[in-house]
Amino acid sequence: MNRLVIAAVALGVIVVVAASSLFAVHQTQQVLITQFGQPIRVADQPGLNWKVPFIQTGISFDRRLLDFDAQGQEVILGDQRRLVVDTFTRYRITDPLRFYQTVGATENGIRLRLGPIVSSSLRNTLGNEPLLAVLSADRARIMGEIRQRVNAEARSFGIEVTDVRIRRADLPEENTQAILSRMQSERERVAREQRAEGAEQAQRIRAAAERDRTVLIAEAQSRAETLRGEGEQVAIRIFADAYRRDPDFYQFWRTMQAWREAFADGDSRLLLSPDSDFFKYFRSLSPDAAPAAAK
Repeated sequence: MNRLVIAAVALGVIVVVAASSLFAVHQTQQVLITQFGQPIRVADQPGLNWKVPFIQTGISFDRRLLDFDAQGQEVILGDQRRLVVDTFTRYRITDPLRFYQTVGATENGIRLRLGPIVSSSLRNTLGNEPLLAVLSADRARIMGEIRQRVNAEARSFGIEVTDVRIRRADLPEENTQAILSRMQSERERVAREQRAEGAEQAQRIRAAAERDRTVLIAEAQSRAETLRGEGEQVAIRIFADAYRRDPDFYQFWRTMQAWREAFADGDSRLLLSPDSDFFKYFRSLSPDAAPAAAK
């Protein structure tokens, strides 16, 4: 019975010692082994590892990309304009030993250190750039410079900064209304200029159209007068030829035309003397020929 108890106790001690000696390193972690608070070595390969039980301790650090969100801050640009910039930083722990020696065993310490570094690099870089460069395709180059500056200072903490980005870039509230008013005034000025140019072009088009209309009407009237004169000339020549062929018939026909035009409305009245030339052909008719002439 005593042997069984001793064997059970020994087995328990072995299990406790083995549990304290062996530990697993996950592929997303790296472990720093310390002994009485002093760093001994780094276990960065995934799998089982060992340490001296009850004396050495393992501190785990994440080896994946970590995020750090900085608070928005007001920055003065190279053209003396102010901009409220909100950034985020991505980094990874590359040297757990240095990280532990400079920052500590938790990630909260590095966040306190990264804040001033990012802020200083951001101000130094953007202080040499105008607003248009920050809001244009040059932003990639600017962010590359900021990342290099932050990374150069952050290496002393055992980390590598892989990216620094501007999440938002807004104008200060006190400048927003002034800039919006200035933009509105500029748009109104452009609109007035375009309306004036449009009115000028419309006036030129109307003037050109009126000039073309006047020219066309004048040419048409001139052509019409020419054709009318030519027609009247032809008509006079025809009348003259007809008159020369039979003057009596022509005079008779003209007299009949005058009668028809005089009584065209059917309610005309003429006061003429009996010996008027208007009745010349009626007087020449005999009594017997009058009915025939009337027909």
